[in-house]
Amino acid sequence: METILKYIKGDRAIWLIMLILSVASLLLVYSSIVTLAYRHHDGNTFYYLFRHGFILVCGLGLMYLAHKVKFTYYARIAQLALYISIPLLLVTLLMGTSLNSANRWLTIPVINQTFQTSDLAKLALIMYVARFLALKQDVIKDFQKGFLPMLIPIFVVCGLIFPADLSTAALLFVNCIVLMFIGKAQLKHIGLLVLAGIFALGMVYLVGKAMPGSFKRLDTWTTRIESFWKADQATANASYQTDQSKIAIAQGGLARLAPGKSVQRNFLPHPYSDFIYAIVLEEYGLLGGIGILLLYLMLLFRSIKVGLSSPKMFGALLAIGIGFGLVFQAMVNMAVAVNLVPVTGQTLPMVSMGGTSIWFTCLAVGMILSVSAGTESKEELPTGNRPLAHAS
Repeated sequence: METILKYIKGDRAIWLIMLILSVASLLLVYSSIVTLAYRHHDGNTFYYLFRHGFILVCGLGLMYLAHKVKFTYYARIAQLALYISIPLLLVTLLMGTSLNSANRWLTIPVINQTFQTSDLAKLALIMYVARFLALKQDVIKDFQKGFLPMLIPIFVVCGLIFPADLSTAALLFVNCIVLMFIGKAQLKHIGLLVLAGIFALGMVYLVGKAMPGSFKRLDTWTTRIESFWKADQATANASYQTDQSKIAIAQGGLARLAPGKSVQRNFLPHPYSDFIYAIVLEEYGLLGGIGILLLYLMLLFRSIKVGLSSPKMFGALLAIGIGFGLVFQAMVNMAVAVNLVPVTGQTLPMVSMGGTSIWFTCLAVGMILSVSAGTESKEELPTGNRPLAHAS
């Protein structure tokens, strides 16, 4: 064990959290893919078990490689990643693989693996904003020199994601706002940005209603919101998923240990991805659900701790920005499952079945661990000299 641990750097608690989530993912995906297996592989659930296990192992390998890279190199990679992700988002929007009237994926030739380009774009934008804020600290409170130039990539990336995936664009937009706040941007500038975002969303709604068909996903978004506030015949299909999720939660009760014995996996449309948290609550009860929730909260806490300990502003913003983004997405997924917010289509990071999404999650966590490893290799700065110690 000591031989293995000497090759692993960074926050050990984050390593442990990721390993626990990986094991939970393997158990939950194997339990929830029964109907998918019968539909596509004659009931062969082992196909998905081994495929998902392979993806998880590769993801943990990517996390290991990412944590071995000095975190300052990611500042240099940030621009390149952003320049690559924007054309990929545009290609996806125009000619990507369509599912449910949304072009979110590109199919990689030869291996025939779908690739959600927004996963790359999210990570690239967080890296870029963290880098920009770190470099522009001297002028960050100046609207024209420090704040305005940062808005261009944010609006471009979020704008390209928005037509096919409103929730992902909204979560990424909020993530950038949180980074700006931590990076000491003026509150009045952030407030104007929030108002601009709300105005843009309102204009899309008005244009979409005035010109039917101009935004293909608009009807889906409005139906989901309406079904959340009221249940009637017009919104019955949209509320079906949350109704089945509520049944799963009721069956789980306070405490249950019934792995593989879910009933609602046969009725939930996406029990292995969007509604996998409902399977957690059905098979392991409320205590199991709280356990998963606490793991994500611990991941956020450790990410913040890593950020506050970093001797460089870029490392601090990168760790906190990535940690917040992952945990915020997890909270939205869990909130949907328990019907606290409308259906969004967000997966549970590192737990839901996926391919490239798990790999990008692991790469992101590897970057947090890289910041942590870089902090461990140097003497800690006095508290007053830490870049976020005097953040306002």
